Amino acid sequence: MALIVQKFGGTSVGSVERIEQVAAKIKKFRDNGDDIVVVVSAMSGETNRLIELARQINERPVARELDVMVSTGEQVTIALLAMALIKIGVPAISYTGSQVGILTDSSHTKARIMQIDAQNVRKDLKAGRVVVVAGFQGIDEAGNITTLGRGGSDTTGVALAAALKADECQIYTDVDGVYTTDPRVVPKAQRLEKVTFEEMLEMASLGSKVLQIRAVEFAGKYGVPLRVLHSFKEGPGTLITLDEEDSMEKPIISGIAFNRDEAKLTIRGVPDTPGVAFRILGPISSANVEVDMIVQNVAHDNTTDFTFTVHRNDYQNALHVLEHIAQEMGAREVVGDVDIAKVSIVGVGMRSHAGVASRMFEALAKENINIQMISTSEIKVSVVIEEKYLELAVRALHTAFDLDAPAGTAE
Repeated sequence: MALIVQKFGGTSVGSVERIEQVAAKIKKFRDNGDDIVVVVSAMSGETNRLIELARQINERPVARELDVMVSTGEQVTIALLAMALIKIGVPAISYTGSQVGILTDSSHTKARIMQIDAQNVRKDLKAGRVVVVAGFQGIDEAGNITTLGRGGSDTTGVALAAALKADECQIYTDVDGVYTTDPRVVPKAQRLEKVTFEEMLEMASLGSKVLQIRAVEFAGKYGVPLRVLHSFKEGPGTLITLDEEDSMEKPIISGIAFNRDEAKLTIRGVPDTPGVAFRILGPISSANVEVDMIVQNVAHDNTTDFTFTVHRNDYQNALHVLEHIAQEMGAREVVGDVDIAKVSIVGVGMRSHAGVASRMFEALAKENINIQMISTSEIKVSVVIEEKYLELAVRALHTAFDLDAPAGTAE
């Protein structure tokens, strides 16, 4: 008998019919003798509907009251799912985040979980009930309702699994696992049976949308085995684990991530003096703009060109700040480019194999794709290229690193 925490997202519980399908799936696990805790999101579109209501009152609603409002979305889902389970003969009880003792800090709309009092959940499991918990929410020390921000239900599921020392945390979504890359871009992409937390964290941060970064971080920190599964299709999914055994026999590269939401800024002709990087990036950071990749080139005339990338949504803000910096520093010019994309190869196998980066560069060169920037870590290599070449680059790299599914086996 295992203790399993299952998380179902908004599309999985988007209608009464789907909620009843989820209840039937949970019953199968119960019939196998497993103890089940279920974390659910609000029904698909409900959170956006509630936020829009709030904005009809005030374009920038008070964060505390917004949390009170949007947390009701999950409350509807937990009650409906508990009703659906009871209807088919499965004892069940629902809890909001505050009732289950999910204590957070006081950062409304983006709170972080501090601790969980799982006492009530353990009692109910012992009594033979399925426990249905509202994801995305908690309560602070002052008793205020808080919400966890984007991906909060994934984080709730992982945190509960850690607190209960669950055997597995299963994340049910609209894909049947983690793939070597997006199958919509590369039809020959393959579902991975297993991937490490480290690889999944890199892939999530580099553009893969399957799991939220916070949930993966939490699972890795507490060693909670995560499994990504399809809500309504049978299959083993993808297991995300600490285990790096057999990595010598694994492919060097586990996956290819990409991100279209990149923009590049360059300040040219800056005096090459100590502290120049801080004089440029300090004000950018103060403007709450997050910088990704950085390249600095020193010219023979003791000036430097400084290039960095930001999220495309931050481009105009960063450009405005950089133009002010250029005036203050006497730089030659500021140029920008929003037509770029980032492509990354990720794999723990890179630790034990040489020549991975050169193999990547060779594959891109064969397609006449120019590399504008390069960034590396122990288990990843990222490049910035022109956005129009993004899909070509991903397909070329997928083939170059032997990730294509054999003919007739692509999922």
